[in-house]
Amino acid sequence: MTKLFTQIELIGRIDQLIRLRTTGSPKTLAAKSDVSESTVYRIIEAIKELGAPVEYSLVYQSYIYTEDVNFLCGFFYRDLSD
Repeated sequence: MTKLFTQIELIGRIDQLIRLRTTGSPKTLAAKSDVSESTVYRIIEAIKELGAPVEYSLVYQSYIYTEDVNFLCGFFYRDLSD
């Protein structure tokens, strides 16, 4: 289960850097995230498969979201009386 949590945390960190438009190049993002460049590409692909509109911007030299989105992962309480 630890590996799953590690992956979720990594996606969360990369999501935050994408929001801030500060990922840098894939190589830079790999260094910031302490993972390989191929892992960065896999994570970005997974984020895209989850429906996020992410792309690399030459203007910002960063991955960016082309639309406003939120990444949420976890369990949330809701009222079951409805």
